[in-house]
Amino acid sequence: MSMNPVAVTIFVALFAFVTLLGFGASRWRRGDLNHLHEWGLGGRRFGTIVTWFLLGGDLYTAYTFIAVPALMFGAGAMGFFAVPYTVLVYPLLFAVFPRLWAVAHAKGYVTAADFVRGRFGSHTLALAVAVTGIVATMPYIALQLVGMEVVIAALGIPMTMTIAGIAIPDAPLLVAFVVLAAYTYNSGLRAPAMIAVVKDALLYITILASVIIIPAELGGYAKIFASIDPKTLLLPPSQPGNLGPQAAYATLGLGSALALLLYPHSVTGLLSSSSRQSIKRNAVFLPAYSFALGLIALLGYMAVAAGVKAMPEFAAGFKAFGNNFAVPALFLHSFPAWFVGIAFAAIAIGALVPAAIMSIACANLFTRNIYKEYIDPAASHERECNVAKIVSLVVKIGALFFIIELPTQYAIQLQLLGGIWIVQTLPSVVLGLYTRRLYPMALLIGWFSGIGAGTYMAYLNAFKSSIFALNIFGTIVPCYAALSSLILNIVVAIVLSAVFNALSRAPHVDATTAEDYA
Repeated sequence: MSMNPVAVTIFVALFAFVTLLGFGASRWRRGDLNHLHEWGLGGRRFGTIVTWFLLGGDLYTAYTFIAVPALMFGAGAMGFFAVPYTVLVYPLLFAVFPRLWAVAHAKGYVTAADFVRGRFGSHTLALAVAVTGIVATMPYIALQLVGMEVVIAALGIPMTMTIAGIAIPDAPLLVAFVVLAAYTYNSGLRAPAMIAVVKDALLYITILASVIIIPAELGGYAKIFASIDPKTLLLPPSQPGNLGPQAAYATLGLGSALALLLYPHSVTGLLSSSSRQSIKRNAVFLPAYSFALGLIALLGYMAVAAGVKAMPEFAAGFKAFGNNFAVPALFLHSFPAWFVGIAFAAIAIGALVPAAIMSIACANLFTRNIYKEYIDPAASHERECNVAKIVSLVVKIGALFFIIELPTQYAIQLQLLGGIWIVQTLPSVVLGLYTRRLYPMALLIGWFSGIGAGTYMAYLNAFKSSIFALNIFGTIVPCYAALSSLILNIVVAIVLSAVFNALSRAPHVDATTAEDYA
């Protein structure tokens, strides 16, 4: 595709603007950025409004604009599972996570693994939670990079550039990576918190234009739905002896909802809030994003109705990026160049904000629960923070592995793969908020069982799908591997806890008290 100078100019201008915001954020709500709780949690001073933008930027990512519509475009109604799952998340947020904020605030915890270490007195269990968080977040960061890569290519910017006679592949993505790394290193969590405001403004402008202008061009929503193959417009009925796509849809929704708030970047966003009331208020306000997600998902059907896959000018894009190219192609086909620049900037910035938070969250985990726990227990605040800044750079490089090694026909698979792993921390983190009766070794064995089973199911699917068909008493149940492996995890943890508690006479070690959760 040829470069569109108008779209590229607007895109670069908006990208440059948020870059300046990112660097300037270090002066916003000043604090000593040589302390991890200032750099990695924004000093825990974000109120309801800032937390709303931060969590919105945190949870609604390139996954929203690229991955979900791509699944709708290629697989039909199954892709709509993302909407009910985000609806299920917020009651969980309201009921559970103010307790985590309270105990973290009382004890100075920076990560979920800090809480597990204090609650169960187990270095090893905390290490398992930390490593799981880091590894599970890598494919999620990779998804953001895929989103940026797709829109950069759609603008016609050459992905390979020659500098001083040396060909540099993915050069624009490398530039975006360096910029992201630089302002994350400089400003910590304050940078994505400030940029999230701009991201949301661009996001809602793009959504409103898309759901009004594109359907009008295509003859209305009735014609859009009429253009979809009836076999994919709705989930096909199940067959005798096979619960079919309905089971897959339901388990994807429930499993993803249980996983989302356990991700390190979600925990980081929540713990940066100034009060538990801010978290409760956001549990009420954040469903506005779920409504927006439902509208965005329909872009996949709009792309089918517009016939973008058959247009020769987009053949190279679909060949390179598969169905992930559906929304960029739709925007290029439907909007003038100047608005394409705005829309693509919204997608790219919508990838940068969560990528920054994710890298900070992984850095917090490594520094607090690996480096300081096992390598340098006497590390000063400044040393601790410097290590976190360096790690925030390294994890972005690690995310590139998932882009290179895993199939990305559907970018959403990167997020679903991470969900299989991170949900295995639920017994230690969520159940641990309510009971100390679970035995640390039992939780560790349950975690290992869940990780092993979930990864094995994904492996049997060649990491191309996270739905694994279980045979339960002769009935085939297609199930999201995260949910089935979590059930195994919980059963193992509860059964072994009963055994170990009966055999052990040692007192439980718990650094928290009932008052810490209030």
